[in-house]
Amino acid sequence: MKSIIFPFLAAVMCITLPGCRPSYTESNVLPIDSIMMKLNDFASFRLTTDLTILSENQKKMIPILIEVAQIMNDIFWAEAYGDQEAFLESLETDAEKRLGMINYGPWERLNNNLPFVEGFGPKPPGANFYPADLTKNEFEQFDAADKTSSYTLIRRDNEGKLQVVPYHEAFRERVGTASRLMHEAAALAEDPGFGKYLELRAEALLTDNYYMSDMAWMDMKENLIDFVAGPIETYEDQLYGYKAAHEAYILIKDLEWTERLSKFEALLPMLQEQLPADVAYKSETPGSSSDLGVYDAIYYAGDCNAGAKTIAINLPNDERVQQAKGSRRLQLKNAMQAKFDQILVPIANELITQSDLEHITFDAFFTNTMFHEIAHGLGCNHTINGKGTVREALKEHYTTLEESKADILGLYLVTKLTEMGEMEMDLTDSYTTFLAGIFRSVRFGASSAHGKANLIRFNYFREKEAFTIRADGQYVVDFVKMQEAVVSLSNLIITIQGDGDYDKAAWLIETYGVMDGQLKASLDRIEQQDIPVDIVFEQGLDVLGL
Repeated sequence: MKSIIFPFLAAVMCITLPGCRPSYTESNVLPIDSIMMKLNDFASFRLTTDLTILSENQKKMIPILIEVAQIMNDIFWAEAYGDQEAFLESLETDAEKRLGMINYGPWERLNNNLPFVEGFGPKPPGANFYPADLTKNEFEQFDAADKTSSYTLIRRDNEGKLQVVPYHEAFRERVGTASRLMHEAAALAEDPGFGKYLELRAEALLTDNYYMSDMAWMDMKENLIDFVAGPIETYEDQLYGYKAAHEAYILIKDLEWTERLSKFEALLPMLQEQLPADVAYKSETPGSSSDLGVYDAIYYAGDCNAGAKTIAINLPNDERVQQAKGSRRLQLKNAMQAKFDQILVPIANELITQSDLEHITFDAFFTNTMFHEIAHGLGCNHTINGKGTVREALKEHYTTLEESKADILGLYLVTKLTEMGEMEMDLTDSYTTFLAGIFRSVRFGASSAHGKANLIRFNYFREKEAFTIRADGQYVVDFVKMQEAVVSLSNLIITIQGDGDYDKAAWLIETYGVMDGQLKASLDRIEQQDIPVDIVFEQGLDVLGL
């Protein structure tokens, strides 16, 4: 099996000019020279790690898992766009094809989903989960029990009427092959818990019932290899936020760094009690089997590989599993280090005042990210007033509010634990690195839940005077006011979620999730320095030396 490496990328990047960024024409289509320059938005990074810690059986398992991941990648193409092969064949140049593969289609994910090739209008909010011409009114009038299921497509029959198609039927051949391969991998598993998970996940792909495999995944504690595969996150569905997209990660555990985090698992119930909200909004008890781990990623596929790359995982998303066992938070250290070195540090050098640059540290970035994932499991999964789960009540606004909560509440938790003496952290590092991180993530664009979440936080912080902007355009944290803003914004979002207040969620996004001239000027400074927006991976068996 060959690695997924694109050798022409280096040649394309060599002909770009520093300080230049393409702009869209009136038709929103990029000329070819601008497409080539757009590739400079992605810094290349090799996904590898020390595999000498693995046994021979574990090494034999990796090629099988990569095959499964590639199937998840193909399914995601179908969900995000449609016919991958026909689309790529329609493109004339290597640069167009490369940008198309990064974006899984003709729309730029880090530029508000604008099309970069001719023949395409705006990206449908529902991607390819729904008919492109579907209206919300038609969907709401459609009487079908499984229409809101995370694991169904909505299609039209020969008469144009809506119908529900389960994933395991729509992708029957692909999931059948993936299931067989996962059984093969399970036979090589030396850790019983990992083997059980792979067997159950293989069956789940054939039924769209992931509950038992999610429960088994929560019970894994000792395996060195971890494998996440299937329909998981709902970010791609921006029409309703119902439909889960396929993806896969192959991960190798970092035993030393994981040991550093083990003490925080026992603190989750206490952290829930310490949330800055009324008692009613923190009555849920985090599951007792929650797990914190640090991993090096060696393969990404599908949703997690589209546009901005994921650097941490908080799963499962099933509220039933979360209530019974909690969730696992996996930090992807090598991908995180790449983003810190190649993106966050250069941004800080441009926008953070010189005297504060010493407070931009990887430890702070890692810790802020880790507690972002911990924060996902705190607060409310269910509304306090009978509106069902928070996900159901907030619909398409759920992912943006949930990312907003995790970001701001994560910083609150870092502050609280440091003040309680449960961790050693320079909070000046945490807050300064957090501010610089906003500029990194807001570049993902308003079409991204993470991008919107950062817009909300930036504008809320500015309203609360949590930072000042000097005459030279550089930023200085007001430590006291930022702490106050962290508490008040955490309270606001937890309350909206607990109330299942759809209208207030929309208000928060519409009011604060916007970009004005000041922020745009700051981002323009970053663009002029040719700082990458995100990373793109070289990955596969060749990269791993297998």
